[in-house]
Amino acid sequence: MAALSALIGAPAAGASGPPAIDPGQLPAAAAPAPPFPVEPANACINTFTVPSPAHPPAQAFLDVEAAWRWSRGAGQTVAVIDTGVARHPRLPQLIGGGDYVATSDGTEDCDSHGTVVAGLIGAQPSPSDGFAGMAPDARIISIRQSSEIYRPKGTQPNPNDPKNGGGVGTTTTLAQAVRTAADSGATVINISEVACGPGGTVADLALGAAVQYAVQVRDVVIVASAGNNDNPACKAGNADIDPLHPAADPWDGLRTAVTPAWYDSYVLAVGATDLNGQPSKFTVPGPWVGVAAPGEEIVSLDPHSAGLINATQPPNGQRNALAGTSFAAPYVAGLAALVRSRYPQLSATEVIKRIEATAHRPPEGGMNGWGSAVSIRWPR
Repeated sequence: MAALSALIGAPAAGASGPPAIDPGQLPAAAAPAPPFPVEPANACINTFTVPSPAHPPAQAFLDVEAAWRWSRGAGQTVAVIDTGVARHPRLPQLIGGGDYVATSDGTEDCDSHGTVVAGLIGAQPSPSDGFAGMAPDARIISIRQSSEIYRPKGTQPNPNDPKNGGGVGTTTTLAQAVRTAADSGATVINISEVACGPGGTVADLALGAAVQYAVQVRDVVIVASAGNNDNPACKAGNADIDPLHPAADPWDGLRTAVTPAWYDSYVLAVGATDLNGQPSKFTVPGPWVGVAAPGEEIVSLDPHSAGLINATQPPNGQRNALAGTSFAAPYVAGLAALVRSRYPQLSATEVIKRIEATAHRPPEGGMNGWGSAVSIRWPR
């Protein structure tokens, strides 16, 4: 999960309900550019392929190929706002959309995150393996706006900081990236990044205005990850639904705000499930969670080769299997591209409602936080 820096400010939410939006905070249209010079803080994230089934289990769980009888995402453009998407032979329609980190066109991915996300959305199938993205005929626009590999130039490393001072990307640059994606012709935006803060104190007014603009003015479907509780800022989480008081307003007593997910009038927030459809324990619950998709045992494209990966390892770190709500969200973004291609008359809001209304209900006791936590299926 790519984590963003967020300033803590005055509460953005009222006593109950999503945060208020001030359209006057919308960032001005401008070419993507980093807000300050950066320098490498760490080596690129290493990638691995450990033994796994020939047919990726998450893909089999979703039965992606069945959806292709109806749609493959032709005519749709999905913007991936992330750590960059590396050029890969199985992403032939990749477009560089700009860079808020360094000086690329958005098609570099030293963090080994954005390429995985893009692969789950739009990778081409190959006769050599069973992997493919949800919407292989869709175009991908890559906008790099965060990285843990870079740091502001001149930063003095802290020997007690395992990231060595690395980490750029804020809610402000995310807001700018959303505006850029919407103005670039994207029909779907995937944001596998979050910023968390206590209660309603995330200073993200520009981001709220940007997602409202993308949906209301540009008619873009926005899909975002719900967040992972291994992020220290997200760790406090939120209480689950109280079965003794199921009608209680879940926005009351909010402990952790997650942006952009909590703008649920405009954003479809995605939690993660395991391959049995059970909620993944790492999803940050909240009243904004709309659907869930597989977020464990993930296989996708390698940013450093023409192959596939299912694990990464930071320098001097531990090897980790690909898992997280970061990788659940792109399945839903790909699904949104399929729906928009099949039903072009639907507005962005109608696409989200269709996905939520046609999703599978979770198994008994499988509530993934608050809201209608359900797993996706193809909404014919």
